[in-house]
Amino acid sequence: MQICLFPESKKVPIDKFISNALYDKNFGYYSKKIPFGKNGDFITSPGITSLFSESIALWVISLWMSIGKPKTFNVVELGPGNGQMCKTLLFTFKKFPIFFKAVNIFLYEKSKTLENLQKNNLNDKKVKWVKNFNKIKKGPIIFLGNEFFDAIPIKQFFKKKEDWFERFVELKKQKKAEFKEQKINIKKIEKNLNFEISKNQDIIEYSPNTFSYLKSICKKIQINDGGILIIDYGYLNSKMYETLQAVNNHKYSDVLENIGDSDITYNINFDLFKKFTDKFSNLNSVITNQKKFLTSMGILQRAEIISQNIPFSKKTDLFYRIRRLIDEKQMGELFKVMLIKNKKNKFKTGFQID
Repeated sequence: MQICLFPESKKVPIDKFISNALYDKNFGYYSKKIPFGKNGDFITSPGITSLFSESIALWVISLWMSIGKPKTFNVVELGPGNGQMCKTLLFTFKKFPIFFKAVNIFLYEKSKTLENLQKNNLNDKKVKWVKNFNKIKKGPIIFLGNEFFDAIPIKQFFKKKEDWFERFVELKKQKKAEFKEQKINIKKIEKNLNFEISKNQDIIEYSPNTFSYLKSICKKIQINDGGILIIDYGYLNSKMYETLQAVNNHKYSDVLENIGDSDITYNINFDLFKKFTDKFSNLNSVITNQKKFLTSMGILQRAEIISQNIPFSKKTDLFYRIRRLIDEKQMGELFKVMLIKNKKNKFKTGFQID
């Protein structure tokens, strides 16, 4: 455990603890190591097969067409990881010259370590990095958030009888971290949020930073048209439950162990996302699962075309990878896909009702 992350005998809210463990400039998880791939702690969809990112690229082009092929179109990838998805986006976009001339690509990355990795992997003048969404050029915009929101630190609240308690983390003198609780006024929190979050709940997991991101993004969409595509693991129940978890070397780990050496994440409550974004009167949202989205985008047909000219062993490997993405017992159902957009745009590609 890196003590520098966590002042001894100091009790901090769990979102502050997660933020330090993940993003501390010297000892945070995303500052010390490259977490992706076999040598990391997890593999994201773009690393499983490039056909995932190709499907996203074709979907983006379809959205652009649905709003009249504007001469300026902004694509913003949130938390681009190692840049693997963006690399495939660029490769695919270049096959559509009119679109490629119109598109501006921006990457939003909090980790300087990962930003440097992305710059090394991409090296394309078309790509720019931003720290502020207001720096993005005017014009229709699509935000892409693949496993972005699950890495944003969350708060946890627990109801006991009629009272609400916030979860904290405290480092004891034995250099062991422990969960603690502190009574809070949930109504005061809801007033600050301008959003009733506790109704019919016994457990609350939410991220103040996520709500800030969504608010900023939704305002950007309202002004400029476009949308945000969110792909992440999560659930749709209106009832929240505890999902906070840590991952170390591709295995689940105790959140309070290997601090600074494990990824800390949680399952997105997409019902909560929908309730929050529904507050924006001229926006609406649609949600499906990853299996339905990718199959409707033709990922299986694309794989069949590619596999006609490759050895049988590579064909088997390709379909094994695609199965991982779309099988309901693997990522197909656990991962949800959500589009938030202007109501006036009837675009539903990837979200067609069965």
